[in-house]
Amino acid sequence: MPRTREENDRIRQTTKENIRNAAMEVFIERGYHDASIDDIAKRAGVSKGLLYNYYKGKEELLNEMVLCRVDEITQVMQTAAALSSPAEQLKHIIEGALDNVGQRPKVYRFYLHLQTQPEEDQVLSKYSQMLNEAMAEQFEVQCGMFAELEGANAPLKSLYFSSTLHGTMLMMSIYPEKYPVEEMKKQIIEQFCVLSSER
Repeated sequence: MPRTREENDRIRQTTKENIRNAAMEVFIERGYHDASIDDIAKRAGVSKGLLYNYYKGKEELLNEMVLCRVDEITQVMQTAAALSSPAEQLKHIIEGALDNVGQRPKVYRFYLHLQTQPEEDQVLSKYSQMLNEAMAEQFEVQCGMFAELEGANAPLKSLYFSSTLHGTMLMMSIYPEKYPVEEMKKQIIEQFCVLSSER
């Protein structure tokens, strides 16, 4: 019995995701420039020809990875923004960010490394800029949450929040087995998700 269009679409999406995941593993292990399509195809368990049916090459894979990452970040912020209070919004951001790093510490480090590429690297710097622009857009959304929660000095407090959160995420990715995640999550929530008048 022939497959339906829905089944074909599902198989296509599953194959693409499998190839992207394999590419991520190879990029993490060898770096983008030292990874090859042969490496990625082998890791994904597909032929090189099949891989080229889905992606033109490494850069198209990287582009789709970065777009997926931007979508993840945007989704967390949109879900947070839909909550009823700034305290709940910030708590959602904290939990979403730390849980994501806890599940995929090496992936977080990969994107962090990508964000800090030198401009001389013409391929990677383009995707570094994409990530940094997306982060800047979401930072403005976050500033609005702090304006409602704190009022004065919202951008500075938002920056302090981001610095605290990203520092925690970095430590989690370096020490995934030893870092006291739940204790730090509780501490950050207590510090930032309470009105200043209630402290």
